Amino acid sequence: MRYLDFERPIEDLDRMINEQEDYTKKTGVEMGNEIETLKRKRHQLIRDTFYHLTPYQRIQLARHPDRPYCLDYIRLLTSDFVELHGDRKFGEDPAIVGGFANFDGTSVMVIGHQKGRDTEENIVRNFGMPNPEGFRKALRLMETAERFKKPIISFIDSAGAYPGIGGEERGQAEAIAFNLMRMSRLRVPILVVVTGEGGSGGA
Repeated sequence: MRYLDFERPIEDLDRMINEQEDYTKKTGVEMGNEIETLKRKRHQLIRDTFYHLTPYQRIQLARHPDRPYCLDYIRLLTSDFVELHGDRKFGEDPAIVGGFANFDGTSVMVIGHQKGRDTEENIVRNFGMPNPEGFRKALRLMETAERFKKPIISFIDSAGAYPGIGGEERGQAEAIAFNLMRMSRLRVPILVVVTGEGGSGGA
């Protein structure tokens, strides 16, 4: 687990707890009371730390590299996920993932931004910044959900739309604007969950 700068005191307590638990396993010396005291202290420290975050610390937390991403939520919350690809106009955009899934006994359409866990995967996923084909793919999935009368769950975690020349040439602004207009007219329920960043029109 990676710790942010303001989480260093929590990291120190975690290390102390792990050291005492390892010592107990190796020596058989019972240190349950000391460990429980440290765990209570850690719990209170977490509450105090995250209750008093500065605006910049909130941004750091939203960008934390160990946060769950869209596919993690889909795997944890749903079953029978069938991913759908492509916008049927230009191509596939791995920065947007989506498809049908089963959520608590209900068939739903899930759509979201997907970032990578390392540099190589981030390049493939374009750091979670969609191109126009990503927005058009999302729209195709939403319209498919509407056609089959399925609720939509959308996971938001993006710094924004990709600001590249290619995206502008393929109509980035138009794709975003058309999605917003079309989403406002959907005749099925849509639940939007911000799981990390929510920047610009790309969100």
